[in-house]
Amino acid sequence: MLTEKIANEIVKETSLRLHRNVNIMNMNGKIIATLNKSRVGSIHKGAKEVLRTGKTLFIHTNEKKAWEGTQPGVNLPIVFMDKIIGVIGVTGDPHEMGDIGELVKMTTELMIRQEFMDSQMEWKQRTKEMIIEQLLKIEPSHTILDQSLSLLGLTLTPPYCSVIVQITDRSVPNRKLIQKVEETIGKKNGIVSFINVNRLFIAIYDIDENEMDEKIVSVYNLLKRLTIVFQMAYSLPFNNLSNFNQSFKDCEITLEISDVEQDFASFAQIEAKSLIYQVDKKVTERFSQRVLKNFDSNKARTLECFFANNLNIQQTANDLFLHRNTLIYRLNKIIDETGYDPKKFKDALILQVALWIFQKSEKK
Repeated sequence: MLTEKIANEIVKETSLRLHRNVNIMNMNGKIIATLNKSRVGSIHKGAKEVLRTGKTLFIHTNEKKAWEGTQPGVNLPIVFMDKIIGVIGVTGDPHEMGDIGELVKMTTELMIRQEFMDSQMEWKQRTKEMIIEQLLKIEPSHTILDQSLSLLGLTLTPPYCSVIVQITDRSVPNRKLIQKVEETIGKKNGIVSFINVNRLFIAIYDIDENEMDEKIVSVYNLLKRLTIVFQMAYSLPFNNLSNFNQSFKDCEITLEISDVEQDFASFAQIEAKSLIYQVDKKVTERFSQRVLKNFDSNKARTLECFFANNLNIQQTANDLFLHRNTLIYRLNKIIDETGYDPKKFKDALILQVALWIFQKSEKK
């Protein structure tokens, strides 16, 4: 735990603040970090005594010869998780130090604890990345999954749900964002990781579907509070681990289909529309061109608004800022040109599918 790297960091931070030389010794009494580089690697007899007794040792000027390889000062045990892991020494007259030694010891132990926590978080996050990497494969390795989940003390229990957050702009560091999202979902109910620089993946599990929806909305609200610019998509709930790959694709197609201005969408909202993205391009475009003929964006907007308002003429006219008669004229033009009446269910269905295909081609 007491590596040369962290030892040098401790020496650098404490020496600058105290304007005194600080030495760090390992469990063999060897100096592994100090401002006086010529002493690195030498044995500190005072440190060996501290390791033997577990007690603080003061070395005065007239005692230097008794403690070979030492300077006057105070030497204290470094304790981590109730075990001595090394010794820290502060050079100077012990009579002039007061509580400096104890302060340096406390600072050192805090720094080591923080380093340990950081390393713990790092390997845990890497393990989560491995879990998500497997989940998103067409044929995940259940051996790797089971081993990784066991290391974290997690069990993936259905129902499951996948969430993708595509981030455009943020100021929140990765670790902090992941931590906050996990806290929102519950650390035993969600695995969160970046799968590329700007895409966050969330696997939610072991929550009933109503609570799952609430958690997803809570994550959305969290991202809003953090002033992150993003688009968020989530899949339908599912019960088989092997379906994570498909649920991920469902989220991707939701992001692709959704308007850029729409920052929150579910696959359930676009499931029917997504079917046209999975059919041969030539087939779909032939169908759309046959139905819509010489369609333009103005007619597309009229139809889109009409369908969004459940074929309500007055509400559509209001949303489009048109007179009712103007809207009726436009709808009649569509009937004349296509041969399909959007006010009739069967015709409206054909026009809706053709419109989706038209909009898909217009996006490219």
